[in-house]
Amino acid sequence: MVEKDFEENEDGDEMSFLQHLEALRWHLIRSAIAISGFAVLAFLNKGFVFDTILLGPKNPDFLTYRVMCSISEVICITELPFILMNISMSGQFTNHIFVSAIAGFIIAFPYVFWEIWRFVKPALYNKESKHARGVVFFSSLLFMSGILFGYYVIAPLAVNFLGSYQVSELVANQINLSSYITTVASISFACGVVFELPIITYFLTKVGILTPEFMKTYRKHALVITLILSAIITPPDVISQVLVAMPLLLLYEVSIVVSRIVIKKQQ
Repeated sequence: MVEKDFEENEDGDEMSFLQHLEALRWHLIRSAIAISGFAVLAFLNKGFVFDTILLGPKNPDFLTYRVMCSISEVICITELPFILMNISMSGQFTNHIFVSAIAGFIIAFPYVFWEIWRFVKPALYNKESKHARGVVFFSSLLFMSGILFGYYVIAPLAVNFLGSYQVSELVANQINLSSYITTVASISFACGVVFELPIITYFLTKVGILTPEFMKTYRKHALVITLILSAIITPPDVISQVLVAMPLLLLYEVSIVVSRIVIKKQQ
């Protein structure tokens, strides 16, 4: 069986390049099966996926809006003056498949990352593998935290600002369904990826690319890059950019601590 997750085959010999490729292929196949299975499950539950989750930020009674109203009437959002529309014959069906695929990947992410880690882990030394214990759990936790942050914080602000913005009262906002889905999905997914920064820092430090001193030296540059990223993935208002920048800066500081721990263990 070339599907083994070790650097040696059944005969105790070192695996060849083709055997590594075959092992990787099976890891990818199992990951694709998991994603497809969850995608089918999401496809069959379109009422919950669309009405409750995806279209949630469009409703004034969304959790984020209720919290904002409880904090202050100044930031309270009671209505979203726009309607969603579909202008393509196959638009709703295509978006249904797209959303199901994204949902399948998000749900299956812990398993997919575990499969990738099973392929990478045998290449590490025993000491390195010991220090990387729990990487699947923490990667999944950070990814899901980023998804929730983007969905409950950034996406509602973006939907409210972009959906209610008008250059004139004579122009009504009729948002295309695919545009709305792309906005919510891309913001949530982008935040999930950005929240993986500490894990990325860990591995870059292990291979000697990053050091704590390097990250401290370029902290100001990181601040500028963070503000630019915040401006890209949020609507053009200061409050949204600050809400995104704060966790990014916190993750950067956490990454410095992670890098310092890795260096100390190596020494």
